[in-house]
Amino acid sequence: MKLNKLLVILTVATHVFLPANTKASDEVVYLPIVDVLNSADAQEKLDRTVLFNFAKATNGTILKAGVVANRKTNAFGKANDATCQRAMLSSLIALQNSAKQAGASKVDNIVSYYKKNVYSSNTQYECHVGFLASGVALRGDLIK
Repeated sequence: MKLNKLLVILTVATHVFLPANTKASDEVVYLPIVDVLNSADAQEKLDRTVLFNFAKATNGTILKAGVVANRKTNAFGKANDATCQRAMLSSLIALQNSAKQAGASKVDNIVSYYKKNVYSSNTQYECHVGFLASGVALRGDLIK
């Protein structure tokens, strides 16, 4: 009998509280790029031999155009800013690794590219926050 009561309580609690949380999911937020680049994690994990240029192209030879990095991170019970910064940093690291592998010295024309929708800004990036995960997708050109 106790098991049945517990099951009923858990079922009711799930139906009462879960919809409130899921309604807040799948939120789009725009956050400052500079906060990610100036973070302690970025200082440690980004190699300064690869430069990043957001929403603009500079001089150089395009080695590979339209390289996409799409990274997600666990968002359950965490602040949007923190999870978005982690996902953004992971996407930048992926672009950096692609640049190094191709022999590029910079990644130009970086834009947010979530579900192939372009959001171009030299000050902000687009992050999608869900109930369980946050994601940042970037697209850029590898330049030598």
